[in-house]
Amino acid sequence: MKATIVLLPGDGIGPEVVHEARLVLDLVAARYGHQFVFAEHLIGGAAIDATGDALPTATRSAASRADAVLLGAVGGPKWDDPKARVRPEQGLLAIRKELRLFANLRPVRVHPALAHASPLKPEKVAGVDILFLRELTGGLYFGWPKFREDGQLHRRAVDTLEYREDEIHRIVHMAFKLARTRRKKVTSVDKANVLESSRLWREVTNEVHAQYTDVALEHQLVDSCAMRLLTHAKQFDVIVTENMFGDILTDEAAALAGSLGLMPSASLGDNHIGLYEPIHGSAPDIAGKGIANPIGTILSAALLLRYSLGLHDEAEAIERAVDEIITGGARTADMSSEKPLSTAEMGSLIRERMAEQPAAARAS
Repeated sequence: MKATIVLLPGDGIGPEVVHEARLVLDLVAARYGHQFVFAEHLIGGAAIDATGDALPTATRSAASRADAVLLGAVGGPKWDDPKARVRPEQGLLAIRKELRLFANLRPVRVHPALAHASPLKPEKVAGVDILFLRELTGGLYFGWPKFREDGQLHRRAVDTLEYREDEIHRIVHMAFKLARTRRKKVTSVDKANVLESSRLWREVTNEVHAQYTDVALEHQLVDSCAMRLLTHAKQFDVIVTENMFGDILTDEAAALAGSLGLMPSASLGDNHIGLYEPIHGSAPDIAGKGIANPIGTILSAALLLRYSLGLHDEAEAIERAVDEIITGGARTADMSSEKPLSTAEMGSLIRERMAEQPAAARAS
């Protein structure tokens, strides 16, 4: 297979972890006979510094022509002025819109060897395996009107929470389809006791469920769901929710695994182009120190192979290598304070384990 992959290293630790993921993809190409063509472009704060735009035209154009996009992270204190006209996060929102990505998939699986690293008791997190689907194009982040007024007597700001039926319909359909490949249970999260948008969300979800009677459906209020993630996370299979709720709940759930550095994500749309990124931020406090955990980005590269390129065996080879080195005790500083590996050492160890995999584990 020949595929074009756009790399968007971004800010902070982004360039460091994207570099390690690219080396893993290079190894996959060599071992499985593929040709991956990489093109690196600017996004976020780095793009603002270079061009004044968080998502330059060249980046938009390259991403729209690519087979997949791998992103590091955006943002940092340098660009945190709330009054700034252009902010790094605008680049992330813009590329999601440019590529028409409506579903963010975030798998949260607690590795048995890391159950003790969670802030919760090991017995609370052992066996947790959740797939989150967060709607990406609607809700407060994109609703209109959106404005701020600085009056003589007071300041006022308005954000609009809006959802259309079709936006809910497509994300919920995806949730049920993915649940069929797992444990056949969907939890739809809303705030239907307060919000009109959530009442529409629940109504449409029930209508879609009629086409998936083999999948169990439960509705959960967002505040109750946040509590259950801490007390009974093993009860969840697939969780589908709107934009802001998903943003918050997935970061909460990532803590179950012991480190944000372990968590990958995939943002998908109606076509094959996907945007793949670790869920951690730019971590400016450790940028350039070579101690960032590259696993979330490397596992995001595995999702890229699976969802955009259809290379399931190759994706499983990466995931298997990561599982094995964690089982063997490999840790970066965010996972353990005892003899932590550097970013490069962790990436190298994963590639070494992939190279050791028997020929029978490779794709034909």
